[in-house]
Amino acid sequence: MIAFLGMGLLGSNFVRALIGKGEQVQVWNRTASKATALDAYGAKAFPDVTAAVHGANRIHLTLKDDHTVNEVLAAAAEGLQPGAVIIDHTTTSAEGAVARTKEWKERGFTYLHAPVFMGPANALDSTGYMLVSGDQAVIGAWEPALSKMTGKVINFGDTTGKAAGMKLIGNSFLVGLTAGLADTLSLAKALAIPLSDVSTLFNSWNPGGALPARLQRMTSGNYSSPSWELSMARKDTQLFMDAANKSDVKLAVLPAIAAEMDRWIEKGHGNDDWTVIGKDSI
Repeated sequence: MIAFLGMGLLGSNFVRALIGKGEQVQVWNRTASKATALDAYGAKAFPDVTAAVHGANRIHLTLKDDHTVNEVLAAAAEGLQPGAVIIDHTTTSAEGAVARTKEWKERGFTYLHAPVFMGPANALDSTGYMLVSGDQAVIGAWEPALSKMTGKVINFGDTTGKAAGMKLIGNSFLVGLTAGLADTLSLAKALAIPLSDVSTLFNSWNPGGALPARLQRMTSGNYSSPSWELSMARKDTQLFMDAANKSDVKLAVLPAIAAEMDRWIEKGHGNDDWTVIGKDSI
């Protein structure tokens, strides 16, 4: 028996997929109607979280944050059967994942943090990426079941909490990428370029393909053979900002990048590869 706590878009689609694979699933959500909506797919909804986990040997969570996970597990504790395994897909702090792993082990349970890079559609189709780290015996025992929920399980080794950190690293990239795209669209607006033309550009030219090489260059520590000099990148960044200012369009990210470029130019790196601005990160 599986219990699933947290029936947001991700959790509810995980449940539908598990039921489709023949699993029996008991569900709970703070807003009860989100749980009872899964009855139509064959889940059994409970208004009380203690009852929802009763009889389940495996409990999955897709909740909001560390505080919510701790609060819900504390409320569910009385209903947990001895030796139950808690698999938490919530994006949390690494410290929180470490603390919960230790606490629940001391209480006789297994806690495995397994955050995901999956949207609701991925959860329903069992595609995407699930991250794990920590006790390799636990991971080895449960990886076959987790693999059925996702396209790939990525094991980051025996350091408890590393999966949580890797999830935060991935999300930080997504946040930065989206903020950068927002500035890109703002610049297009300032230049009176239709969004359809922006789409045409990126449908033909995919800068994402250069990501591995860019990461390698940034982390090499050698910036003396530039493919794009920092001073030239800074010049172009000023063109971006001038165009936006002329059209009274706000840029959220690029001005901060320009300031960081100026800091490195002042330190004498204007002729180095522009990726030198990431030097302090390695």
